[in-house]
Amino acid sequence: MDAQTFREFGKAAVDFIADYMENIRDCDVLPSVTPGYLLELLPKELQEKPEQWQDILKDINKFIKPGITHWQSPNFHAFYPTGCSYPSIVGDMLASGFSVIGFNWLCSPACTELEVVVMDWLAKFFKLPAHFLHATKGPGGGIIQGSASEAVLVAVMAAREQAVRRVKAAQPQLSEGEIRARLIGYSSDQSNSCIEKAGVLATVPIRLLPADDTQVMGGAQLAKAVEEDLAKGLIPTVCIATMGATGTCAYDDITTLATVCARHKIWLHVDAAYAGAALALDEFAHLRQGLEHVDSLNYNLHKSLAINFDCTAMWLRDSYQVVESFNVERLYLQHKYEGQSDIPEFRHWQIPLGRRFRALKVWVTFRIFGAAGLREHIRNQIRLAARFERYVLEDTRLELIAKRAMGLVCFRVKGGDHLSTELLQRITERKKIYMVQAAFEGGKFIRFCVCGMEPKEEDIDFAWREIETQLSQLLSEKRGINGKVGGKEKSKATDSGNESLEEQQIQHKDGACAITQQLNSDLHIGICGNEKSK
Repeated sequence: MDAQTFREFGKAAVDFIADYMENIRDCDVLPSVTPGYLLELLPKELQEKPEQWQDILKDINKFIKPGITHWQSPNFHAFYPTGCSYPSIVGDMLASGFSVIGFNWLCSPACTELEVVVMDWLAKFFKLPAHFLHATKGPGGGIIQGSASEAVLVAVMAAREQAVRRVKAAQPQLSEGEIRARLIGYSSDQSNSCIEKAGVLATVPIRLLPADDTQVMGGAQLAKAVEEDLAKGLIPTVCIATMGATGTCAYDDITTLATVCARHKIWLHVDAAYAGAALALDEFAHLRQGLEHVDSLNYNLHKSLAINFDCTAMWLRDSYQVVESFNVERLYLQHKYEGQSDIPEFRHWQIPLGRRFRALKVWVTFRIFGAAGLREHIRNQIRLAARFERYVLEDTRLELIAKRAMGLVCFRVKGGDHLSTELLQRITERKKIYMVQAAFEGGKFIRFCVCGMEPKEEDIDFAWREIETQLSQLLSEKRGINGKVGGKEKSKATDSGNESLEEQQIQHKDGACAITQQLNSDLHIGICGNEKSK
């Protein structure tokens, strides 16, 4: 492919992406394929002769697109969002065009130095403690990792090596093997699975402590666990706190955890993969409390800040502790400027040797949005979640299981877990919107998260109509099964303390007009007669 053909193919690909994004609401959010569909459609061997790009683009539309779950659809409400924006796409394209691998500073000075710039921009945007900035004199600073999983693993392994050195210095009679066998880490039972996986990979068992009834882990739980483990001869090594738990977006008590960690020389890492975006908003300033005491922190720009995956910001209080844990020098990586400036060699701060030019898409996106635009982007997700929460609160058949946090609303159907499960199954099979379940204290609930590249109020209204319609049909069918023909006998409540299915339907019907009127007044929408084109 020559440069001219590349121009033609590239422009056609940009048009394809733009058309896809503009019309994404017309697609069912989930694909209608079965496992193995693509294996049956594509050739079993690589063709011998080259093909034309026009044919390849047609096949992307014909074979690949039908197998895509549309994460950027505003009808995607599962998991947490994966960020996307046109500026970030362009930045990614440019980085791919330069195609550099940032082994060290000399491999591409702009790759390293632009990362220093944007990480300090972001630290100031979040109003993080000054010691996390490269511009501040000291060993702290920020790096872009691939994912939260990588950031957490780096933190756990660095904590492990620091603990081994510390204990070895205090008890030289112990071998490294004996020390490593006694290391133990801590996190909440509401934390992400990547934390347990980091413990497995780093050979530091992670003890999952039960969160309280508000899904929060604090200093009291940690102190109790540490004392128990010290009595067993174990060595408390690392604690991973969560800012925005996977299930309910709950926030651990960083301040009290930091007190316990300082007392026992435990590395404190904060996984703020999703909810870290709230640090940019003054109305969430309380979330910054305690961050001055943590050793490391990560936030996924590819969740709430319009940056395409993969792109995780990680800050270190003392980068020297990570460097001395992982540093492996080779002659071919040395250059004459090494050690002559404060510019970091990021290969010592991460797991792989090579690194992508991720800072470019961050820089492009930040400049296009500006700080005000980024804050508005975050606040819009919060407003839309509040809109959905209002619908749930006004429906007597549903209940919230946790306070709304950021763009996440967690709810369930009154009357038993099976109703929420059946409702979700119905909705998933229809493929108009996509949500997932989670569990806490043995009970299941449905997670509704505001996602998509440009979600709007009408997207929330569309999602609610889909949920409300399927819920009404489900409860109506259940009432018909549980009651006598003609509705002479009331259906039985599935759980004590909850309304019967018939009572739920009656209460909902009686309140429907008032609910609609209230929503129309407060949210400035027309709920009825505003159907989305599908």
